[in-house]
Amino acid sequence: MYLFIKSFFDFFLAILILILTIPLNIFIVISIYIFQGRPIFFKQKRAGHYGAPFFIYKYRSMNSKSAKNGRLLSDEKRLTPFGNFLRKTSIDELPNLINVIQGKMSIVGPRPLYLKYIPLYSERQKLRHLVKPGITGLAQVNGRNSLLWQERLELDVCYVEKISFFLDLKILFRTLWITINRKGISSATSVTMEEFKGNSKI
Repeated sequence: MYLFIKSFFDFFLAILILILTIPLNIFIVISIYIFQGRPIFFKQKRAGHYGAPFFIYKYRSMNSKSAKNGRLLSDEKRLTPFGNFLRKTSIDELPNLINVIQGKMSIVGPRPLYLKYIPLYSERQKLRHLVKPGITGLAQVNGRNSLLWQERLELDVCYVEKISFFLDLKILFRTLWITINRKGISSATSVTMEEFKGNSKI
């Protein structure tokens, strides 16, 4: 019953946030165009509910600079100053609200990860796909990208097992606090999160 109600809550909250942030979104779009050029949005295929693929939308925080061999430079070298600001404030995630309105994501839930990770999960870790992926989640308010993969995936499963209105409310309040304090945005060795290579290699 809660999951049914949660879908309606997600839809209306996403629309409300988008309306309230119209001036901010206009500013971001213009700034990205000026400082980084096109495209404005970053689009990438991720694993959604039950592992079904979908395209996630974010504001682009990196340029497309490549090395002489044609391969993209590392995330650290492609992250722009304005993009770094977007990531530190989590403003780059605002277009995720489009995914929520589409019904592909929830406000709260495990973050959507790459499709290529699915075969690498343990049977328990695969339980994270029993709910829609979210903009924020239990792992995000307990360390975010500073967590080890095993810790992060376990927190995702714990959320699925304990999902409730009060847990979602608690995560939302903690997300606001963490966003203000800008904690856990990067891992210890990367501006994003290291690639997941399976449980035996964590």
